Amino acid sequence: MAAPHHPPNPRKRVLVVEDNPLNMRLFSAMIAAEGYEVLEANSGQRGLELAQQQHPDLIIMDIQLPGLSGLEVTQSLKADAATHDIPIIATTAFATRGDEETIMASGCDAYMAKPIAISQFLELIEAFMAPAPHAAACSA
Repeated sequence: MAAPHHPPNPRKRVLVVEDNPLNMRLFSAMIAAEGYEVLEANSGQRGLELAQQQHPDLIIMDIQLPGLSGLEVTQSLKADAATHDIPIIATTAFATRGDEETIMASGCDAYMAKPIAISQFLELIEAFMAPAPHAAACSA
């Protein structure tokens, strides 16, 4: 009996951690349309659990979350040897210049202010999902 065929490049997974249902639907639809599998978490605690259990290829992290904030989740993930290598793109609607510095210092690999520019959002995701090494990209 032949072994099951597995595709050479399994579908990459993106975890979206977002408590706003409209933003969650928008982000998830755009990411899925690009061919990625989407995992969803509507709280910081659930995002932390899914990241630890599923080890996605990329995380889109809202900063303003109920319970554990996106910054707290990011710091926990970056401090954990099992998840420290997962790139995290932070998103927030309430950002000032000082906030961006704080967000990046917490361990986020990139940052986008809401409302997001769709083309820039997708380009940023693609930059992190590309097989070649990436540089941290920021967009405000």
